[in-house]
Formats: sequence, C-alpha cells, structure tokens
Amino acid sequence: MSAVEHGGNLGEARRLFPQASGPWIDLSTGINPWPYPIPAIPAESWAALPSPDEARELEAVAAQCYGVPFDACVVATPGTQAAIQWLPHLFAAGTVSVLGPTYAEHARSWALGGHHVREARRFEDLAGSEIAVLVNPNNPDGNFFGREELLALAAEKYARGGALIIDEAFADVMPQVSLAAMAGTQGLVMLRSFGKFFGLAGIRLGFVLAEPSLTGKLRQAMGPWAVSGEAIAIGRAALADILWQNGTRTSLRTARQTLDEDLAKAGAVIGGTDLYRLLQTAHAPALFRQLGQAGIWVRRFSANPRWLRFGLPPHAEAEARLRAVLARYHKNGTRAM
Repeated sequence: MSAVEHGGNLGEARRLFPQASGPWIDLSTGINPWPYPIPAIPAESWAALPSPDEARELEAVAAQCYGVPFDACVVATPGTQAAIQWLPHLFAAGTVSVLGPTYAEHARSWALGGHHVREARRFEDLAGSEIAVLVNPNNPDGNFFGREELLALAAEKYARGGALIIDEAFADVMPQVSLAAMAGTQGLVMLRSFGKFFGLAGIRLGFVLAEPSLTGKLRQAMGPWAVSGEAIAIGRAALADILWQNGTRTSLRTARQTLDEDLAKAGAVIGGTDLYRLLQTAHAPALFRQLGQAGIWVRRFSANPRWLRFGLPPHAEAEARLRAVLARYHKNGTRAM
C-alpha cells in the first residue's frame, strides 16, 4: 500500500548526512512551529491522578471548540495515534478500505487488528467494504471531500455494520471541511489531533468524535487515567482560547504563502494545507540530498519519488537557509546535485 512515511526522525537525518551543517532544521512534520504558550499548570496536575470529572470537563471544552452537539460524542485519548490503534479492536473483523496515499499507520493498525486491508486510489473505491478510512484534509496532498458525499459513505458503511473513519488531524486550519457538527451520526467516526495545530505534539492528546455508544466502548477499552493531568490542563486552556486560534490561522496562512513563493523556485507546489506543502519536481531525490547536506530535513516518499513535503520554517534563520538551498537549486539545476 502506498504510504506516507513518518516525519520528525532526526536520528535518521543525522545518519544519512553525518557531515551536514547544523543545527538541524526539521521541516519533516506538519506541526505548527509556533506552539500555544503553555499556561501555569497546578501542582496537583503533576502529583495526583486526574479525576473523571476533569477528563469530562476537557471533553466538554473540546466539544464546544469543535462544534460537536453533545459532550457524550467526544472522548479524549492520549494522542490520535493511540485511537488509531484502538479503533480496529472495536469493530468485527472485516474488509477495510483506506484511501491512499496517506498516513501509513491507518492501514497498519487495521491489519494488526485482524482486518483485511485494501488500498483505495479513488473515493469511489471506498464502496463495498465494511470500514472506510480517509484523512480530510489529506496528508500529504491536502485534498478534501464534500459533506454530502462523506455522509452518504458513512450511511453505506453503517448499513454494512461498519463505519467511516475520518482522520481530521489537519482540520483546525480548514474548519470548513470538518464534519464535527455531525458527530453522533451513525456510522461516522472522526479523529481530531491536538498537537499539530497547537504545536504541542509532545503532550499526547487527541479526541475521537462519534456516537455515544462507540465513545463509551473506547473509554472502557482505554481504561482509567488514559490522559495525563498536565495534558488535561493544557488542553482545556488551549481549546478555550478562540482568540489565539483565530490569530494562529491567519499567521499560518501568511507563512504558507511565503513558503509557496520560495518553493516555486524548485518545482510545482501541488497541494497541502497551511501546516505543510507538497512539492513536485523531477529531481526530488537530488534536492532532498542538497537539503540534507545543508542540515534541512524534509519528507520524502518512497512510492512517489517526485514528491517532497515541507513544513513551515520556524524562524528567520531557517527561512534564510532554506532559501539559499532553493536558490542554488534554481540556479544550477541538476548540475549541482
């Protein structure tokens, strides 16, 4: 199955390019490089186990932030990766269609959960299986789908005893594509990532939006204290801070536009979101090497060798170093590779 490899592995970067100039600039993830300012965390959040009431308060704040109609349709998880691994065990073994290329852990987790997994290359190919999985907007190309076609697909999956799983990991920068307001619809399950938009992936927090019967099963499967006290405290503050969220969307959009202008020197920007951009060039492997030698780590794709994915440069020095490499590439082409 065509997959999107993981980003953020600077250990691999250092092994591939041991002589690279540093410090390393990691542009391989789709994480906001300007994180939410962490508020003061009460000492008891570190010293005591979080209470069920605190977790429910976090889920209520998340429901309001995402526009979910009922708090019972939200369950907090220790990151969406954990939810991706748990969900296959909540459904009877069957056929799972994953729309690719996309995040590889979806197909891997459903296969490990005892399901037969097949790759769908088009939206229409998702029909016929018990479970369908897609990312909306998609990683890495940023493609997204309409509400009516998604709801129709969810209904078809529910009639087969399954569900449509929509990973909305990047929907915070494109809230108009989210189906969070439809949470509770039979056959519809959504994943929301906290760490990417808020730039705090390390606290491991995510949410599953679904009908209460499924969120209840997931809560039981995870057991008590699945989400840490500090994650609850930070999540409650960030999800309630609408002013910061709106300002961040504007800032990310501006930074993305600047990155697009820079990347246009090296190829065609063919998609992405305001957190990452997908570049297509016939000489992607050579550009990847030149970037790595300059201490810049980006995403490459074994199944799509003409693609490179770039996150947002976090500061002016990173922008300058990236522009210098792209300028050399533009000036010299493959002769410098």
